[in-house]
Amino acid sequence: MKAMVLAAGLGTRLRPLTDVRAKPAIPVAGEPIIRRIITWLVSQGVDDLVLNLHHRPQTLTAVVGDGTDLAARVRYSWEQPRLLGSAGGPRLARPMLGADTFLIVNGDTLTDVDLARLADAHAASGALATLALVPNREFTRYGGVLLDAGHRVAGFARRGPSSEGSYHYIGVQIVDGTVFDSVPPGAPASSIGGVYDALIASRPDTVRGLVCDAEFWDVGTVEDYWRTSAVLMAKGSAAIFGSGRGGRVDASARVTRSILWDDVVVEADAVVDECIVTDGVRVAAGSSYRRVVLVVDEAEQLHASPLNLNLEPRT
Repeated sequence: MKAMVLAAGLGTRLRPLTDVRAKPAIPVAGEPIIRRIITWLVSQGVDDLVLNLHHRPQTLTAVVGDGTDLAARVRYSWEQPRLLGSAGGPRLARPMLGADTFLIVNGDTLTDVDLARLADAHAASGALATLALVPNREFTRYGGVLLDAGHRVAGFARRGPSSEGSYHYIGVQIVDGTVFDSVPPGAPASSIGGVYDALIASRPDTVRGLVCDAEFWDVGTVEDYWRTSAVLMAKGSAAIFGSGRGGRVDASARVTRSILWDDVVVEADAVVDECIVTDGVRVAAGSSYRRVVLVVDEAEQLHASPLNLNLEPRT
């Protein structure tokens, strides 16, 4: 089986982090999200991959390359000058994939869904698209997928009361490539809110859901990113939720409940508490930061943005 990983998005809800890297290239517990996704795909026998690129593409190609060190074959579908969306992207990449049926995986969600079970359900139903779903227990945060008694997708609901009792799409689906035939190559289009809605109206059997008990970890917002990093670093028991490559923390500095990206230097007697410190930041000796995102711009100027998190009280 082959897979496309949707990695082209702008990640606007994750700014200023996505001013530094494309969202899937952001490290979670010291490892870029995209590398975690590829490792998981390979572990389930899916090692021929296409990633679509648009926003800060060099940050993705730098951490993935051709996929050899992850035991995968990785190729890239470039979306320039415009972003093509969740249907337009796969439509453009379909010739590269060279498969009638393939997986589509969101580049900002980590999960442990059983891909063989998803593929079996898809083949048995004859659907054109089968979405991996879990009960939508946080319907005030997430929109929902509505299913009928036969697990056919009946529609999509916005987050809030209308999503109560619905299912949450966890970012993994298997499709027949013809599902995107209505989209001209190179044209922007969405799957949910576009192609799939039209199919549900005209051919109700073609979009289905597989309800499962898979875990998933979202990194769609800064708060989601913080929460996921804490979970993957032993639920926050570590002093640093993630420490990148090439960095240095002086022995006299104090770094607590923080995320450090690559090439971060924390000098003597500096204090970094509940912060996200992005690539190449140098925290000056004796300085103190709490609950901020630190970013260095192209002119090598340091910027500190407030980090607004609903954190559990310390014990």
